[in-house]
Amino acid sequence: MNILAIDTSNQVMGIAILKDGNLAGEYTTNAKRNHSVRLMPAINQLMKETETEPEELNRIVVAKGPGSYTGVRIGLTTAKTMGWALNIPVVGISSLAALALQAKFASAVICPFFDARRGLVYTGLYEQHVSGGLQLLENEVNIKFTDWLDTLASKQQQVVFLSPDIEQHYQVIVEHMKDLAIIPEMAYHYPRPSLLALAGAEQQNEPIHALTPEYLRLVEAEAKWLEQQGNN
Repeated sequence: MNILAIDTSNQVMGIAILKDGNLAGEYTTNAKRNHSVRLMPAINQLMKETETEPEELNRIVVAKGPGSYTGVRIGLTTAKTMGWALNIPVVGISSLAALALQAKFASAVICPFFDARRGLVYTGLYEQHVSGGLQLLENEVNIKFTDWLDTLASKQQQVVFLSPDIEQHYQVIVEHMKDLAIIPEMAYHYPRPSLLALAGAEQQNEPIHALTPEYLRLVEAEAKWLEQQGNN
């Protein structure tokens, strides 16, 4: 099976091509968000370098959020358009789950997160499953990060934190979690599209029209209320 994976859901843009479970090529950049301009040229270049023709693709896997509204839409629109044109299935994977795969062999629970501004984050909680994959322990949410950290600290178990925004939140994690926090080297905090492709290889097909973004965003009024509470 030949799989194209696409992730434009956050600042890191990544694409990968897997052929029968083997990595044929992978491209990742951590640059200013202009995914709408850079995505298709990157896909075309990677397919050229891996000698993959469009009609040879059997499946497309896309990160469906949460993350940047614009980034999520770009990835989904591109994946669905290619899926329709090539008449192949398109599978959506949570962007948080894709990031959590960076630590899938950790014995501790895994907390991937993306900054959502105003002190909020998109996050969830995962652990390694006996099958070798990941199991969701706490539903993905858009939540005030300090409240989330207090909840995690109350569980009194070690947590691996993963995020491309880890440097911005490093201090507050340590303050709340102390020795319970495991924070890997920076290279582990960027999602790899090849892992996204592997996760999507086993995912059940769904109708392309049913594939929708996972925004998790609080409505504006709720976000402002939380911000006001933090200032009181």
